Amino acid sequence: MDVEFVSIADAEGDAGAWVAAVLEGGALTAGAQRLNGATDGAVERAIAAAAFTGARGKVLELIAPPGVPAARILLVGAGPQGDVGPGVVELVAAEAYRALKTSGAATMTLALDGAPPPLAAATALGVRLAAYRFDRYRTQEKADAKPSIRTARVAVADVEAARAAFAPLAALADGVTFTRDLVSEPANILYPAEFARRVKALESMGLDVEILGEAEMTKLGMGALLGVGQGSERESQLAVIQWKGGGDTPPLAFIGKGVCFDTGGISLKPADGMEEMKWDMGGAGAVAGLMHTLAARKAKVNAVGILGLVENMPDGNAQRPGDIVTSMSGQTVEVINTDAEGRLVLADALWYVQQRFKPRLMVDLATLTGAIIISLGHDLAGLFCNNDVLADQLLAAGKASRDELWRLPLPEAYEKQLESLAADFKNIGGRPAGSITAALFLQKFVRDTPWAHLDIAAVAWRKPSTIATIPEGASGFGVRLLNQFVADNYES
Repeated sequence: MDVEFVSIADAEGDAGAWVAAVLEGGALTAGAQRLNGATDGAVERAIAAAAFTGARGKVLELIAPPGVPAARILLVGAGPQGDVGPGVVELVAAEAYRALKTSGAATMTLALDGAPPPLAAATALGVRLAAYRFDRYRTQEKADAKPSIRTARVAVADVEAARAAFAPLAALADGVTFTRDLVSEPANILYPAEFARRVKALESMGLDVEILGEAEMTKLGMGALLGVGQGSERESQLAVIQWKGGGDTPPLAFIGKGVCFDTGGISLKPADGMEEMKWDMGGAGAVAGLMHTLAARKAKVNAVGILGLVENMPDGNAQRPGDIVTSMSGQTVEVINTDAEGRLVLADALWYVQQRFKPRLMVDLATLTGAIIISLGHDLAGLFCNNDVLADQLLAAGKASRDELWRLPLPEAYEKQLESLAADFKNIGGRPAGSITAALFLQKFVRDTPWAHLDIAAVAWRKPSTIATIPEGASGFGVRLLNQFVADNYES
């Protein structure tokens, strides 16, 4: 999907679809006023006839409007006049694309007369995110089901200023796309070694990427991570991705659960819905997309991404319920349920990054528990944190990026649920407070580093999606959140 900025004069001859925003109460934006004048008042007449109020997200379409070469004009409600910032404009543009994508028009031109560069940039971002689709394996899709829009043109007064404002957002869109592609791939294509290869290719962007195989992890004592993957023919991997843009300061660390397919292991999952477990690597996908974004926009920060990449399979060598593994930290874990595997992967990854990099802080992302869906539904990710300042920074970044979080507690009393008769502790604490006890398990592998755990099981995959910037399927959740978090708090 091509998105380009053009002058208003250059846009006026476009014969495709034109888009303009209307404010609540039917007030026309400058772009809508221009289209209304060009059509001899047809825009205002259509608004009156349809009782179109300009409520946010609502659309009104005019087919073959008089006085202009456009095949159609789409009016999109932007809501209250005093509340039209970049976030609103982004969603307006996304709603416009969603309404027009199979309209038959090859181009859509968004009229932003008088809009400042940040709003123009947000418009382009909204279209980029909304236009994502994962279709590389579709060979027989009907023509009328395919998007007809090939190019989105954002018509502005100052083209160069709009392009400059969009540059960091274009890097963000590329990072989100990278994550969505990873999460969408089937597990027969994207297994640990292939995931590692795709990450290794990011070295061309200026990232340093190191891949550790099972031999290296065995020497490091990563018995928790390796135990998860021992039932798979695919070798487990640990990807270490470094971006060095901040001088000599300790890095920020981001750790992702990368279970490329999760059968549950010997504690086998039900067949219904198991095909979706290809996206159980969504945390690692988000960290990879974040590192892609930081490198693309040349972020002034030091950051390290750690991806624990495994498959959880049930062959004759698979980990069994009741097995005891020794983690890199030296702590032992009794594996009660082999489907509580992501926390074992993260345990060694968390310990490794602290020991090697001594980071300023750590944030891990994981599609960790189904219990978080029961707690928070599908619009919020769970936040667990040992540091109030870090928690507040992440909550603020979530609101700003619309990758929203809700903080949950880490009550010490609940650790009793993890007690084991045979090892230092168990890998599950039973059904009560399942997301909390999972976070408490991870906290056992955190020393004195500020740390946050994001349980993204509810938000990594949208089916269906009610958000215009997120098509059905892989959401890319976490990339925007963490990019915002870094930019707001840690760039020098």
